[in-house]
Amino acid sequence: MKKALEATSTIERADRYMFQTYGRFPITLVKGDGCRVWDDEGKQYLDFVAGIAVCSLGHSSPVVCRALAEQAGKLVHVSNLYYTEPQTDLAQLLVENSFADRVFFCNSGAEANEAAIKLARRYSMEKFGPNRHVIISMRNSFHGRTMATLSATGQEKIQKGYDPLLPGFRFVPFNDLSALEMAMDDAVCAVMLEPIQGEGGVVCPDAGYLKAVRALCSEKGVALIFDEVQVGMGRTGKLFAHEHYGVTPDIMTLAKALGNGLPIGAMLSTEALAGAFGPGSHATTFGGTPLATAVSGAVLKSLLNDGWVEHAKSMGDYFKAGLNQLAEKYSFIKDVRGLGLIIGVELESPGAPVVAECQKKGFLIICAQERVLRFVPPLIVKKEEIDLLLEALDDIFNNMETKRG
Repeated sequence: MKKALEATSTIERADRYMFQTYGRFPITLVKGDGCRVWDDEGKQYLDFVAGIAVCSLGHSSPVVCRALAEQAGKLVHVSNLYYTEPQTDLAQLLVENSFADRVFFCNSGAEANEAAIKLARRYSMEKFGPNRHVIISMRNSFHGRTMATLSATGQEKIQKGYDPLLPGFRFVPFNDLSALEMAMDDAVCAVMLEPIQGEGGVVCPDAGYLKAVRALCSEKGVALIFDEVQVGMGRTGKLFAHEHYGVTPDIMTLAKALGNGLPIGAMLSTEALAGAFGPGSHATTFGGTPLATAVSGAVLKSLLNDGWVEHAKSMGDYFKAGLNQLAEKYSFIKDVRGLGLIIGVELESPGAPVVAECQKKGFLIICAQERVLRFVPPLIVKKEEIDLLLEALDDIFNNMETKRG
């Protein structure tokens, strides 16, 4: 047996035994409650990351704890060779509250997007033959880390080192309809995009853009895929982000907040496309376990029945108003944007120092695209908690301005 490492801290042991694939902050979190988390030294933080838009009902949510404990005592896993009630109940809830007719469950957003890619290509193959397989994606998009989803991601830094990428993906700028029209030839089977680009810097669509994309896809007989992994499940102030824009896709992907921390993803589609997936065409061992779907069902019911989606809109409006006041005060804030509780603040300089200063003051935030501060707190966040962060940001920005002279 190998000799154990003499170092005893969690950070030292993690750095010794785990792949170094994450640029982690030097914080070991041990407990959470609502919008707050604590580290192993007892320091409290207000969490405006929420597991990167995951823990919408907060940490140690009573809704999640009850559903988890109850289902764990009944049935955890049996595979998809058999029917289970929690999986069926969640599928029904999703269909009844969306555009979709069918649901495929998996374990993550990347897997949901893999399923969407496969469904779009298989449907196109069956309907049009083998010459239509190209999927158009957007520059600065993010769809996952598997070979197919990073090939569909419009960021070179995500793709670096993994050549050859999978063929059949084409990229155009987000919000550029003319570029999409030029790229739409007879080889295209689908257009894949995030209604709001999260990792791309919280970039919202221009007025009329998504409607025009929908119309173009319908005209060309091309499937429209909306990746709502980060912006779905109430985060924008509606259950799904595309509802703000009066359009519906043919395929939609979900994950993150669907399980409030339990690994689960879902790919939803209309009946017309769903027929391309028959028995044996796609599968997963752990997708949609009784445990994960029981928790997800409880989370979705809470979002629908307890007012958290409307609360996200209200708190988002309040938060943006406060951030816009800071933007009027500090010239180095270039933009404040977003919907509901996915908000980006673009700075003239890198945001990492602001993230670090927030941590010192007891707040967790993150960056996107280097210069965009991204705020994705639990949907249960309160005005008082937002006010505390706004006060801290004001102090940090004031110090930055003083140093700038």
